[in-house]
Amino acid sequence: MTTTHDAAAIALKQRLHALAPETLKGIRRGLEKESLRATPDGSLALTPHPAALGSALTHPHITTDFSESQVELITGVHAGVEDCLSELNEVHQFTYRTLDAAGDEMLWVSSMPCRLPTDETIPIGRYGSSNVGRAKSVYRMGLGHRYGRRMQTISGIHYNWSLPGVSSEEYFALIRNFRRHAFLLLYLFGASPAVCSSFVAGRQHELQSLNGSTMYMPYGTSLRMGRLGYQSQAQSSLAVSYNSLEGYGASLQDALTRPYPTYAKVGIRNPGGDYNQLATTLLQIENEFYGTIRPKRVIFPGERPLHALRERGVEYVEVRLLDLDPFEPLGVSADTMRFIDVFLMHCLLSDSPPDTPAEIAALARNQHKVAARGREPGLQLERDGQDMLLTDWASGLLAEFAPIAASLDAAHGTKAYSQSLQHAARMLANPEQLPSARVLQAMKKNFNGSFTDFVRDRSAHTRAELLAQPFSAERQAYYEAASELSVQKQKDIEQADTMPFDAYLPQYMSPRHLGLSAAAVATAADKHVAAH
Repeated sequence: MTTTHDAAAIALKQRLHALAPETLKGIRRGLEKESLRATPDGSLALTPHPAALGSALTHPHITTDFSESQVELITGVHAGVEDCLSELNEVHQFTYRTLDAAGDEMLWVSSMPCRLPTDETIPIGRYGSSNVGRAKSVYRMGLGHRYGRRMQTISGIHYNWSLPGVSSEEYFALIRNFRRHAFLLLYLFGASPAVCSSFVAGRQHELQSLNGSTMYMPYGTSLRMGRLGYQSQAQSSLAVSYNSLEGYGASLQDALTRPYPTYAKVGIRNPGGDYNQLATTLLQIENEFYGTIRPKRVIFPGERPLHALRERGVEYVEVRLLDLDPFEPLGVSADTMRFIDVFLMHCLLSDSPPDTPAEIAALARNQHKVAARGREPGLQLERDGQDMLLTDWASGLLAEFAPIAASLDAAHGTKAYSQSLQHAARMLANPEQLPSARVLQAMKKNFNGSFTDFVRDRSAHTRAELLAQPFSAERQAYYEAASELSVQKQKDIEQADTMPFDAYLPQYMSPRHLGLSAAAVATAADKHVAAH
């Protein structure tokens, strides 16, 4: 007798065997890595984004995220995992050489922040006087008002991934499965079980004290992805469906246009005339929607992301739940990237039934449970309305991944994909080998339980390691030229502006730029409501 599970496994293998090796070699990936700039004592660096790194508005590889103190390093799109990491390494080298020439700052190697000053002292990113640059700063000001600036200093790595010939419908099927199985990535690669107590000062939390300056969860994997991280009571009211581009667009459209009373009280401008936020709606812009994975499309200058998706479909997915690994110089390893390739291929090739509000709620509970208690012996998650041991579910997934890894190995002439699964299986069998466990072990053994001292040591070690690597005069000149060109591009944008910001902003924020007519929006919204 063939079970439903057996039938699904057979279907997956049939779809896998139908893929040509050239298709499997068509995977493309890129990385975006956020890191706080910190001082040698483990405090947030309050200096401006270094001028020698170029313009944060226009540089293709070096920008800032929420804060002026939060560097974001970006690779191009690569066919090879090693090539992608090689470029990220180069960008790190140039960044560190720039920081070293100016002083002794380092990049903080943990997702959870270093010692933070008072909330209002954390500097918001600045992008110049152009309309687009000012809008980026006002958006960040709004995030500060809505969630507090501390939350925005949490850093991570985003993994951008695509496969040729995949339709928007197939990408949304992948996303649904990703959300179902994301607990496995949190468990295996979560590396933020502890935090500096300054981060939770004055906030309600469920953390335990490890020493006077450190709070933690004994079995935690990723505080960044738990209740202390990118969470919002407002956004928890959003039951965004990933059943279709149309439904997803309707969900976002609603959040982007629905007035939210708490944010209305903040107002768009303060009494002095300065901007508090871009809008008083539940979301200011699309990027404010926090998720473990996003459908993405490269946008044209001035285009809204939702418009791009609706007009031209999904181009790639952005995996957003990876913590920085403090034991890896670049924050992520080739082994982890290959595992995610296998994981995403499994999400793409497996049956993916429509999501429901009940399932969306269960997935949120699973995420919080694994983030806070993932290594707890006997931990059970919700699967199809039943309780199931995390370890049993994970073991089953790893078994289903094996033929995918073998096919990727065959296509690339390597054993590295299967080895990434073997490494994951060892960690599943020996939870003390998980990054989250290793972080706590190192903190307790060598740093008297101090999160800050542990990460400060790892950050200094990483800084020294990257500065010691050879860096040719040719590559130094290349990045210096890229920085200079980015500064000129920012000036060109500023000089080309003809519209006052007060006129630009309402035009950019207009719902008509989200990609559907008012009638089409209403129809899509009605369908979304009817489905839920």
